[in-house]
Amino acid sequence: MTITDAFLALSARTGRFTYGAPRAYTLAEDGTRLLLLRSTGSEDPVDRLHLLDTATGEERLVADPAALLPGRSGRRDDLPAVERRLRERTRLVAAGIGSYAATADLAVAVFTLDGRLFRTDTTTGSSDELPVAGPAFDPRPDATGQRVAYVTEEAGHGTALYVTPGLDPLSPADGARWGVAEFAAAEELGRARGHWWRPDGGALLAARVDESALPRRHFADPAHPGEAPEDFAYPQAGGPNADVQLWVLGLDGSRTRLHWDADAHPYLCAASWASDHEVLLTVADRLQQNVLLLSADPATGLTRELSRTTDEFWVDDLPGTPARLPGGRLLTAYDTPQARGLALDGKPLDTTGLQIRRVVGRLHGRLLCETGQGDPADQHVHLVDPDGGAPEPLTTGPGVHSALAAADTLLLIAAGPGGIRRTVRRTTRGADGRDGPELPLTDLSAALPYPVRPQFARVTDRELPSAVVYPRDHVPGRRLPVLLDVYGGPGYQAVATEPRRWQLRQWWADQGFTVVTTDNRGTPFVSPDFTRAIFRRFSRAALDDQVDALHALAAHHPDLDLRRVGVRGWSYGGYFAALAVLRRPDVFHAACAGAPPTDFRLYDTAYTERYLGLPQDNPEGYAGDCLLTDAPGLTRPLLLIHGLADDNVHPAHTLLLSQALTEAGRPHAVLPLPGVTHMTPDGMNEQLAQAELAFLRDALG
Repeated sequence: MTITDAFLALSARTGRFTYGAPRAYTLAEDGTRLLLLRSTGSEDPVDRLHLLDTATGEERLVADPAALLPGRSGRRDDLPAVERRLRERTRLVAAGIGSYAATADLAVAVFTLDGRLFRTDTTTGSSDELPVAGPAFDPRPDATGQRVAYVTEEAGHGTALYVTPGLDPLSPADGARWGVAEFAAAEELGRARGHWWRPDGGALLAARVDESALPRRHFADPAHPGEAPEDFAYPQAGGPNADVQLWVLGLDGSRTRLHWDADAHPYLCAASWASDHEVLLTVADRLQQNVLLLSADPATGLTRELSRTTDEFWVDDLPGTPARLPGGRLLTAYDTPQARGLALDGKPLDTTGLQIRRVVGRLHGRLLCETGQGDPADQHVHLVDPDGGAPEPLTTGPGVHSALAAADTLLLIAAGPGGIRRTVRRTTRGADGRDGPELPLTDLSAALPYPVRPQFARVTDRELPSAVVYPRDHVPGRRLPVLLDVYGGPGYQAVATEPRRWQLRQWWADQGFTVVTTDNRGTPFVSPDFTRAIFRRFSRAALDDQVDALHALAAHHPDLDLRRVGVRGWSYGGYFAALAVLRRPDVFHAACAGAPPTDFRLYDTAYTERYLGLPQDNPEGYAGDCLLTDAPGLTRPLLLIHGLADDNVHPAHTLLLSQALTEAGRPHAVLPLPGVTHMTPDGMNEQLAQAELAFLRDALG
C-alpha cells in the first residue's frame, strides 16, 4: 500500500479522525455533571453515552448499544430502512447512540436504537426499553424523566406524536406531520425539533406541518433495490411552503392553537417554554427581512410582539438571539456594516473589536459568546457584560475556540495548530482566589497523521481570507499546478485554523498540487457588508473574488503555475467549480463539481429566497446564476459527481446540466453515486478523492 493510499484508508477507518473523540455535550443545570457521546476507539464508529463528574473528572459509561442490542453492529449501513431514512432526514450520520435528550439534572437520558426507545438512569447506568407504537425518533423526556414524548411515522406521509406509557397518539390523526421540523426549518433555519415539554410535564408544545401543497421529489436508489422508492415534499423557490402551526397538546386531551400572522411570517425559527404560562417563539417573513420574537399565552393561544429585527437585505441568524434574559430584558442582534454585535432592550452593548458569532450561554451573570477578533480564521470566547464594561477574553492564540456553560461550570474546546483540547472546570473561585482545576476530557481519536502549516493571508483590496498549502516535500522554485479547493457559499467558512479540515488538503498538496482556499464575499464571519455582497446575485462576487485572490496569491507565491488550475468543491462548492470552467476558462482549466445546484429556481425556498428573493421578482438574478445556459460554452474538462439519494441538492440538478452539455455536444464526465446522500460517508469521500485525482491529473497533465 502506498503512503497516499495509507492516508486515505486511515481517514476512512477513523471517520476523518473523529471516531473516539467526545461530542454532543450536555451540562446539568447546576453544572455538576456532563453527558457526552464517544466510541471506544479511533476505528469504532459506534457512540456510547458517558457521564462525567465535573468536580473530580470521574467518568462512567451509562449506556452501551452493544449491551442493549446484542448482535447488532450499530453501524449506519446495517440499520433498518426506516431508521436509516430517519437519520438521513435529520442529517445524523453517527452510528450507535447518534443523539440523546436528557432531563435538566441529567438523571435520565433517552435515545433510540434501530427505532426502539430506551430510557437510561444515569446514576445506576441501567437502561429500560419502552414500548412504542412504531419506529421511534426524536425522543424527549419530561422534567421527571418518567414520561417520554417521541415521534413515529404514520401511514402515508404523516407523523404522530406519542407519550409513554401508552400506545395512543397524543396528536390528532389528520394526515399532517406532527412533532417534527419541516424541511425548511431543519435545513435552513436552524430548528431541528418539533415538540417541547411544558415545564410541569402536563402538556407538549407541538408543531403541525402540512406539506400537501408542496411538490414531491422521488428517489429510486439502486443501492437499496429491495426498498420502495423514497419520496418527500420539497419547498421549491417561488413555490408554496409547508403550512406550520403550533399547538399546545395537553395530556388531559385539551388542544390550543397558537395564533400569529402566519401569512406575513410563515417561518417558525424557534420555540420554547419560558414558564408553564408562557411560550416564546421566533417567526420570520418569507424573505427573512423581518424577524419577530413573540410571547404566547398557552391557555388562549394569543400572541404579542416582544421585539422586531429588520434588515433591508436579510436578517442573518445570530444563534442565541433573540432571547429574553432573566428579569425580562430582551437580547437581540445589533449589526453595523462592519461588525455583528448585541443589543439589550434596543441599546447596543460594548462589543468593540469583536464579531459576535454565537451566544452560547451565561456565566456569572455575563453572556458567554463565541466571537471573531482580528483574523477571521480564528474564533475566540468572550464574556460580555449585559450591564456594561469591556468584554473579557477567555481564550488566546490562534485556533477555533468554542464553549458551553451551566451554573459555574465552563467547557472549553480549543482546536488549533497544536491539536484539539477539551477541558471542563468549575469557575467559582476557592479560598485561594483560583478557579477549579482544568479537567481534560478523554479523547480516543486517532492522532492527525501530520501537522499542516497553511500560509494564511488576507488578499486584494477586499481582504479576502486565503490560505496556501504546499506539498511537504516542496522545493522552492519548482512550479506546481494549482488546485482551488472551494466552498464559497453563505453559511460556511473554509479558511479557519481548525486543524482537521486541512488534513485532506495536505493530502491533495502531496499529490503534486499547490492547494489554494479562499473565502469570497458572501461567506460568514468577516463583516455584515462582506456577507451581504451577494444580495440578489450569487455568482458575480464569488467568481470575481476567487479569480482576484488567485492572482494576488500568485504574485506572492511564484511557484503557483496559473497555466494549470483545477477547481473542486461540493454543494455550493460544486456549483462554483462548474461555474468557474464554464465562465472563466481563461483562468480555470478543469473542474470536479460535486452535488452542484445548477439552477437555483429548483433549490429550496428558505435558503434561496433569503439571498436571491422570489424568482418572479428577480428573474435576472436567477437567470444569471443558472448554469444551464452556459453549457454550450464548455471548453474545459468537467467531472460532475452526484449522490443518487441526495435529498438536499436533488440529482436532477446534475442531470439537467449533463443533458444541456450533451445536447450542445460538449464532452464531460458524470460519476453517479448509488446510496449516497448529500452527506457522503467517510469511506466514499476517500474513494471520491482517488477518482477526482485521476481526473485532474489527466486533465491538467
